[in-house]
Formats: sequence, C-alpha cells, structure tokens
Amino acid sequence: MKFETGIKMLIVSSYPPRECGIATFTNDIANAVNIVFGDTLPVEVCALQDREQEFQYPDEVSYVLPVDSLVHYRLVAEKINERNDIGLVCIQHEFGLFKGEYGDHILSFILALNKPIVTVFHTVLPTPNEKRKKVVYAITDLSDKVVVLTKNSKEVLAAYYNCQSSKIMVIPHGNHTVLWEQKKILKNKYGFKDKIVLSTFGLISENKGIETVLHALPEIVAHHPEVIYLIIGKTHPEILKREGEKYRHTLQSIVKDKHLDNNVIFINEYLKLQQLLEFLTLSEIYLFSSKDPNQTVSGTFAYAMSSGCAVISTPIPHAVESLGNGNGILLKNFDNPEEFQKSICYLIENEEQRITMGKNAFSMARATNWENIAIQYRLLFDLLTNREDDLRFNFPPIRLDHIKKLTTDFGILQFSKFSQPDPESGYTLDDNARALINIVMYNKAFPANENLKLAFTYLNFIEGIQRNDGWFDNYKDYNGKLTKQNGEVNLEDANGRALWSLGTVISHRQCLPLEMICRAVKCWDKAIKKIDNFKSPRAIAYALKGLYLYHETYKDEEIKNHIEKLADELLRHYNINSAEDWCWYEDYMTYANNVLPEAMMYSYLVTKKSKYKKIAIITFDFLLSHYFMKGQLKVISNRGWFKKQNERKFYGEQPIEVATTIIALDFFYELTQNTKYKDQLKLAFIWFLGNNHLKQIMYNPENGASYDGLEDTHININQGAESTLCFFKARLIMEKYA
Repeated sequence: MKFETGIKMLIVSSYPPRECGIATFTNDIANAVNIVFGDTLPVEVCALQDREQEFQYPDEVSYVLPVDSLVHYRLVAEKINERNDIGLVCIQHEFGLFKGEYGDHILSFILALNKPIVTVFHTVLPTPNEKRKKVVYAITDLSDKVVVLTKNSKEVLAAYYNCQSSKIMVIPHGNHTVLWEQKKILKNKYGFKDKIVLSTFGLISENKGIETVLHALPEIVAHHPEVIYLIIGKTHPEILKREGEKYRHTLQSIVKDKHLDNNVIFINEYLKLQQLLEFLTLSEIYLFSSKDPNQTVSGTFAYAMSSGCAVISTPIPHAVESLGNGNGILLKNFDNPEEFQKSICYLIENEEQRITMGKNAFSMARATNWENIAIQYRLLFDLLTNREDDLRFNFPPIRLDHIKKLTTDFGILQFSKFSQPDPESGYTLDDNARALINIVMYNKAFPANENLKLAFTYLNFIEGIQRNDGWFDNYKDYNGKLTKQNGEVNLEDANGRALWSLGTVISHRQCLPLEMICRAVKCWDKAIKKIDNFKSPRAIAYALKGLYLYHETYKDEEIKNHIEKLADELLRHYNINSAEDWCWYEDYMTYANNVLPEAMMYSYLVTKKSKYKKIAIITFDFLLSHYFMKGQLKVISNRGWFKKQNERKFYGEQPIEVATTIIALDFFYELTQNTKYKDQLKLAFIWFLGNNHLKQIMYNPENGASYDGLEDTHININQGAESTLCFFKARLIMEKYA
C-alpha cells in the first residue's frame, strides 16, 4: 500500500504527565520525530493507564487505553482500525505496563488490530518460564517488526523466544544533546565550584542499589571531603503505592549513620528535562548501581553518557555494550561497595583520565541523540508503509549561536574542541571572509544591529591582515600576530576568497552602512592590483565571484576585462586537462569543486560569451554525476582526492563541499530554471539532516553549528568555523525552498 504524506504513526505507551521511564522515552521519541520530520510524519499517542488514574494529557494523545479492562483492548483497537490516516502502530512493551499474566492482555489488542505493528521491547529476559515465553513469542509473531535497544536483547530474543533474527532491529535508547563547555558554568550556577560531583538519577526503587554507593562513600569522603553525591529522583509511583518511602528512609538512615550528611543531597523531585540535564552536565562522575542483572537498558545511563560524565556502572547488558575503549568503568559485580569505592577514588585522583572518559562518552553518545533515533524510527515506518522513496525532513531553525560564540572582538576563531572555541587555533582570513559573506547575506534577510556588529568585526580582520601592497596574509594567532604559516603555504585561495567577500559587501551597498562600503572599496582597490598574481583555479574562481559582484554594482569596464582574462585562464586549464570521460579543469577533484563551473557561469553573465556558459554547464553536470548516487549526496573525500586515472575514495566528507554544492545548485537553478538542479539542491541539503551513509544528523541542534566531518563509522563532532559557516550559508539558501 502506498501512503501519502501525512500518514501517521501511533505510539501505544504510557505518556506524560504519568511519571514513568517508558512515558519519558515515548515523549522523547514523539518530540524528536516532530522536530526532524514535522508534518511529514505526524505522531499520535494511545496512552496506557489504569481506570482509577486521571491525567491531563497533551494534544498528541488521541486515545486512552485502560489496561486493567480487557474489553477496552479490543474496543480501542477497533477505533484505530477505522482510521485510514494511521499507517503504523508502535507498541512500547514493558511487562509492568499491561495487565494479565506476564502482561498477556496486550495480545487482545494486537489480535484486533488491522495495521502494521512494531513492538519495542524494553526488557528481554533470558531463561523464561513457559508462560512468559509463549506471551513474548506471540507478540513477536504477530508484530511485523520487533525493536530492541541492545544487541544482547536481540540475541536473547532469538535464542530464548524463537524470534526470527531478520524480524529484529536494534535501535538504541536515545539521549539529549548538551554543550560540553556548560560543565564549568553549571557547577558555578549550582554552588558546586570546588566540589567533585557524583550523581545518580531516576525513579527510586530498591533495584537501584543506591545503598551500595552509600556504603562505599565513607572511605572516599575520608580522603576527599569535597565529594558531593546527588541522588536525583522521586520514589517510583508503584513502589510508593505499595510501601511508601520505606526505601528512601533506609537510604537516609545510612547517610545519617555514616555521617554523610554534608556529602549526600537527596533531590526528591521528578525534574523537568532541562534541570535534569544541567545536574548531569555538571556531574564529574555518574554512578549506575542497579542490582538487577536482567535490566536490559537504562535511559538514565544513556543520558549520563551524553552529558559527558565518566560513568561507573554495574554490568547490565546496556553497560556491557557501551563501556569500553576508555569511556567509563564497567564493574565486574553487582552490589559490591568495594568496587565502587576503588573506581570512584581512581577517577577522583586521576583528573585527566576522568575528563578523557567523559569526553569519550560524550563523543560516542552523539550517534544516539534523539534526532538520530527519530531517523531510525522514520526509516522503519517507511519500510513497513512502503514509503522509502518519500523520506522528507524538517529544516532546523537558522541559528547564529555558535558563530557568535566563535567570534571575539578580533575575528572568528578557526577551530572548536567539541563546541568550545579553541583560542590556540587562532584566526584565518579564509574563515573571516566566509563569515563576512554569510553575515551580510543574513542581514539582508533579517536586518539587525548585532549582525552589523559582527560584519564590522570580520571586515576589521580582513583590513588588518592586508599588506600595504594589497596582498593578504591568511593566519594570525590568538594575540593577533602573523604566524609562520603565511610563509609556508600558498595564499592564493585565501586572497581569492577575500575578493569574493569584499565584492559581497560592495554589492549590498543598499542595506549596509556607508562606512562599511567605503572601507570595503578601499580594501578592494588595493587588492585588485594583485589580480594578475592568481594562478590557482580555485583562487581564480573565488576572485571571479567577487569581480562579478563588483561589476554588477559599478559596471566597470576594467573589471570586465579582468573577468574575461581570468575566465580564459580557467578555460585554458579545462582544455589542458579534460578528456572524453573527464570534463574537468584539473586532473583531479579536491575541495570546493563547485566554485569552478560556478565562476565560469558568472563570467558568461558579464561577457555574454557562450563558450563560458557551455563549459560551465558541461563541467557542473560532470561534477554532479559523481556526487549524487542512490538518492544521496557523496562528495569528494578528504582522505584522498579523486584523480583522473585513480579509483575514487569514499567517506571523509566535509561540510564545505556539501555547502559549495548547494550554493552552486541554487545559482544554476535560478539561472536555468532546470528542475533537476532544484531537486539535487534539496537532496544535497538533507545530507546535513541525516540523509547520509550513517543516517545521522551533521548539525548540533543546541547551537546551530555543523560537525566537522562524516567519516566511515562515526562523525567528527568538533564544530569549527569552516563547517559551521558552511552549514549556516546552506541553511540560509534553503530558506527560499522551505
């Protein structure tokens, strides 16, 4: 069956305001799918509760299933069957959610449903008795697909419940994106500046094993009185109903008996997400002390890793699969205070190792942030509803956050460690020229004084790095001093890019202050004297873009002559290097390849010489033929250039190449109105949104930055100026296609 856009996914689960881990999980999925896909994949919820419970649910909850009424399972299923706009039912399964023996009432619901069904098993127990085995087998047999959250669960489901491995998908527990540099800020905010903060969170119950940590603390505190242990979370509602605060009182008694009152803080609240993430982010060490070896997965564990904590955990399957390669400490035993004591002391006393573990966990967790998990659920939805060719993404908002953070009073810094600007990387003309182009374009669409302030900062940098003879250096350190790199590398490309940025300013004279235009023209007049120095094809191409913009403003005949001379030089490169099966300007493709045909087309617009237009289209189409494959953009790898006679390498894709592709496609579409360019442009942009070989987003939803590289098995999550500016420019262009 082929469904149209707008067909919905219905999730059957507990749901907020009910306080429950599965409810939070489902809410996170629903929110993430909405953020990533919007109305191209609407989500509704069928909320699970007892008849005695009353909750005020949000609008996405369209059904309530009283789990203690067997007849309602069938009645709700029949109502869902009447809906033509529900394409898939996704059941979140935990044994405690459903009534009956081992929750077998859910079978009445599944048997009555006439929709594709995915069941997500949050707990998969080994060595089941016959009744549990029959219930789980029936659920898996009646489901079209089964999702588990760990590889171990897949193995158990296949080995103990006879579930076909081909039916099982592993989609990990999701987590939230936080900014690494917030750690120090948040410690100060909450008054923990000089403390070593340990934390545990979640709905409190005896299975949490928190007393194990409390028994380990006295020895730790004796040597490290600065330790604070945060126990975050309310008592589990079901435990509270059965036995009240018995377990919490036990923990409080241990704290008192062991004189830990100054070191242990109980936060007896069901915290809102933002505050919870703040507590986790400020924590140096997260302690996962569960005593239940059959606890398959833990959302608290996932959140702690994504917050950059060094995690110490008992060996539940989730931890066994996640902790390794220096991103935490996996304990050998359950309920062993001595193991916790030794591990905690080790991390307190080895700060560098502790920070490294936190950073490794933080990096690893980006693959499973909720936006990436939403993509996995969308792909599963499309598979079961025959919509695999209709994958559509929401555009994220345009954000200046990271650009502003990277920008000092002197200019924009070159690199970041994660999202934290790295002053040691210094400044480049390349990045400040890009930043000036971007902010001028952004200010035209969204005028604001803060934009002009940024633009003046970048223009100041360009002025300050120009030599008296008009040539530009490229590199300055954090103190504003020229570095030796300027004498070691070819500066042509940077000089070409400087002309492009100055041309951009001059061409926007109607919406920029006169002072800025005058200063840009002064720089231009000095720089244009060096135009004959350009030999590099890319430097020529960047310069041609700037020359075009200047000519459009002033219609200067001398500039037109420069354009024709440089275009002929590009054409000469093409004639030397091209062949029947190689329509290109060089005998290899490197970075920012799209700027070459783009510059040829700009040259045509000024000179009206058809030879430039002809080669522009031939070379652009040749380039695109190597970039778009099987519904995805695959740009040239930075691991090795694509050489004329050599086999092409893949992976190692960078945002600069994606962004220049988008810039060129936008230009060629506007000029030719050829719809293939428009289609390819949209396909290119969703590379950032997850339509790439890793099916992961390439941008940071918290700050609007772009990650630095798409590798074969992971993403480089540093967020430097080049990557972020390229994504920003691409997103700005896409605004007219939204």
